[in-house]
Amino acid sequence: MSQKVTEQLHVAAKGLDKQPLDEIAVLLSQGQGDAAAAVDAAAPFIAQASRSMATCIAQGGRLHYVAAGSSGLMAAADAMELGGTFSIPPAQIRIHMAGGLPTSAEMPGGTEDETDQIQASLNDITAQDCVIAVSASGTTPYTLEAARLAKAAGATVIGIANNAGTPLLKLSDHPILLATPPEVLSGSTRMGAGTAQKIALNSLSTLMAVELGHVHDGMMVNLTADNAKLVTRARTIVAQISAVDDAVAADALSQAGGQVKPAILIACGVGGLEAAQAQLISSKGRLRPVLEKLKNQ
Repeated sequence: MSQKVTEQLHVAAKGLDKQPLDEIAVLLSQGQGDAAAAVDAAAPFIAQASRSMATCIAQGGRLHYVAAGSSGLMAAADAMELGGTFSIPPAQIRIHMAGGLPTSAEMPGGTEDETDQIQASLNDITAQDCVIAVSASGTTPYTLEAARLAKAAGATVIGIANNAGTPLLKLSDHPILLATPPEVLSGSTRMGAGTAQKIALNSLSTLMAVELGHVHDGMMVNLTADNAKLVTRARTIVAQISAVDDAVAADALSQAGGQVKPAILIACGVGGLEAAQAQLISSKGRLRPVLEKLKNQ
């Protein structure tokens, strides 16, 4: 059986431990860069998968992020940002990590071979849901079981793996191969493979948000402003898109109860909150069509 790429030795790793630390640091950095570049080839598949995620959220389904070990940490990090960044309701996001999310520096490795936990966690999965399953090897039992359960329930499966032709990719409706080169530290997929996974996951969720109308000119127009920094950011976004001063933006946000998209429309002269929300409903949550209509009036 051929050795997985993620387990192969890097061409520059021979004698690694004898090299000066600053030279090893350069190798490590270059390894991360090479891994990041590997995501470009998967861009069309990432885009297709993001549309399924957007459909899932729009129809009231749930996103299930499933992984083990360092892949689980990458998946959880993306899932946990969706509420604050795009106001995706917490009830529509589920995180399934083998052994559970760690509460200490210990992350047991044996849990990735167990399947009972994921069977219990996905017992209520439906055809409206979407599973984002991540495994560098593409063979992790915990993650594979999740994909099988999702397929049996009619849910959409997005599989992310760093080895070609692996079971996870074969099980997936949207297989995303991140063909990263061997790790500088052989088998340590928290490094290059993990970097590529994070880029792919961030891209998936951001593209999903674009499809849902939560991004406008590179700004997070559906963010949840729950701290001082984000309140300031929300006010700046409203002022910039509406071309009003800070005071007008702050007043519009107040009228909109802190919701950025309605606040932008209010600042542009669309009556109050009810009128702004009606316009957004008619445009399926997208700002640009409403703003263009206002501009033409």
